[in-house]
Amino acid sequence: METITETPVGAVRTGPARGRAAVLAVAATTFAVVTTEMLPVGLLSPLGDALGVSEGTAGLAVTLPGVVAALTAPLLPGLAGRTDRRTLLVALVLLLAAADLVSALAPGFGVLLGARLVVGVCIGGVWALAAGLAPRLVRAAAVPRSTALIFSGIAVASVVGVPAGALVGEVAGWRWGFAAVGVLALVVAALLAALLPPLPPSRPLRPAQTAALLRIPAVRTGVLLVLLLVTGHFAAYTYVRPVLERAGIGTGAVSGLLLAYGVAGVAGNFLAGLARVPRRALLLIAALLVLALGGLAAPGSAGPTVALLVVWGLAYGGVSVTTQRWVLSAAPSAPEAGSALFTGAFNAAIAAGAAAGGAVVDGVGVAGVLAVGAGLVALALLVCAVSSPPRTSP
Repeated sequence: METITETPVGAVRTGPARGRAAVLAVAATTFAVVTTEMLPVGLLSPLGDALGVSEGTAGLAVTLPGVVAALTAPLLPGLAGRTDRRTLLVALVLLLAAADLVSALAPGFGVLLGARLVVGVCIGGVWALAAGLAPRLVRAAAVPRSTALIFSGIAVASVVGVPAGALVGEVAGWRWGFAAVGVLALVVAALLAALLPPLPPSRPLRPAQTAALLRIPAVRTGVLLVLLLVTGHFAAYTYVRPVLERAGIGTGAVSGLLLAYGVAGVAGNFLAGLARVPRRALLLIAALLVLALGGLAAPGSAGPTVALLVVWGLAYGGVSVTTQRWVLSAAPSAPEAGSALFTGAFNAAIAAGAAAGGAVVDGVGVAGVLAVGAGLVALALLVCAVSSPPRTSP
């Protein structure tokens, strides 16, 4: 098997307590960026109404950051050269705060999209750096649990961030939702500055190193799984609010149901983090997603809709940690390049899913977007079933 090797980054120089605190700070960072990225999902209807655009067009507020993040993630580590990764993370989170505050004050949809473009740069940069940081912060035995904790920011953002943003939007208006995540980003930047140790790069990472990983068959399979699973999920999830409203669920209950979805996602994240074989976990995850999205595509009452929403959250909560383990297992000697490739693919899929969902929902409605999501996930299930898994463990 072909391998791509980076210069080792060196041993952990902090004690266990300081390492755990640093991991928590990174988890808070992933929480902040994912909350910012996904915030329009909980505010889609009021945001579109206020700025005079359709729900499909408003979905561009999710699509655009995903496109930019997909382009940024593979490039930024190389462009940053020998900049200390702690300094770079703090700068990116401060930029995220500024973009959130601009979004809160945006006079029109064009200005909002401009701010969301900057958000995409921050998302791509943060994930390219954060996804593979656990080995530099904690001892080897704690790496799997710490990696799951870092990725739990995704699920916790669903539990707290998106529902809280939806609730703030219902109570005080959608602009206050963006203002709140801007303040959150400022707090997270302070935590990173205080708790992270110096993180000098081993050497500048060239974009060619990231692209070269695609010559490894198991890496290509992992990237394909990311593209199918995440595109299918976001084609549907970007428009989850209209899905719930179609089932007769009132506006006031949406934030509570997103909370239930997120709680299930946190459980799914940590359960998947405990799985010793990522391939088996992904087979189960994909099967549950097909069940949930396919079931939701059929018109139903509130009770079955809520049950399927919880299954959806439980299954999708494990996608990030298992697909990341797959990619890094396939390229164990190149963790930063692997993380950059994983992040680029993940955010490209977010953008593709939101864009495809917007086109479908404006054309044929929410049932069509759920069917598209279920079909893409079914393809991922097939790919996972017939593919050989990575030979090593992260």
